[in-house]
Amino acid sequence: MTGLTRRTAVGAGVAASLAGGTANGRALPRVISLNPCLDAVLVHVADRAQIVALSHYARDPQQSSIAAIALSYPITYESAEEVIALRPDVVLTAAHSSPATRAALKRLGIRTELFKVPNSWVENQAQIRRIAEAAGHPERGEALIARVDAAMAKGAPRPGARPVTALVFQPNGFAAGHGTLVDEMMRRAGFVNVAERYGLKKWGNVSLENLLADPPEVLLAGQAAPNASTFAERILNHPALASISVRMTRAVFPERLLYCGGPGLVDTAAALATARRQVLGAAA
Repeated sequence: MTGLTRRTAVGAGVAASLAGGTANGRALPRVISLNPCLDAVLVHVADRAQIVALSHYARDPQQSSIAAIALSYPITYESAEEVIALRPDVVLTAAHSSPATRAALKRLGIRTELFKVPNSWVENQAQIRRIAEAAGHPERGEALIARVDAAMAKGAPRPGARPVTALVFQPNGFAAGHGTLVDEMMRRAGFVNVAERYGLKKWGNVSLENLLADPPEVLLAGQAAPNASTFAERILNHPALASISVRMTRAVFPERLLYCGGPGLVDTAAALATARRQVLGAAA
């Protein structure tokens, strides 16, 4: 990343942050997000003029559910100098955001909100409410929660439908085990997450050999990038997977759905419902 490009991004953000807008006669806070999961919630609960910048990950379609939308927003590369120059009222950070940047913001008295990875829908709802409150629009947080609840209800299995065994399978065989938000979404959608079958606890990697030896009914698989050159991605399309196609259905589950909650759960619920119907058909 060149200094010129960084200065351009900062300059664009400063121009955008001169006015955060007002509501009921009060000034609304100008907000920066340093995390793609927080980015996605922020654009749904804040006014456009309030959002000083999103994280640079927001534009990555592999990681972000708002990649197309994010092209019209300023971004930062998480350095302290960028964030401070944008003069935010509040900065949304994650546990793995730059410690140096978080420390600098603390020294300068800039308000930060720190978020952990939510491991359940209840935890995720609390985060949505915090972000909406920080943006000055708590009612929009409730509206987003209601939208996700409706998507979950729509994607739920019909009464009496049998559970379907499934495994998330992303680059390098990365999978989500029990105690994760993805695991809860799978259960709500009528799946039994069999990650423990392969020795996984919360997160981990499943070898191709173990998967071939004992496949689930559904493989919730990521999609390799075009012309993928690394083994981590090539494993997703390994020819050996075709040998168990009569025993295991492969369903599309984009990698971006693995890490974030918030509005991305609407797509997660839909993807899981589609995968269940691939196996059960009308009985889903």
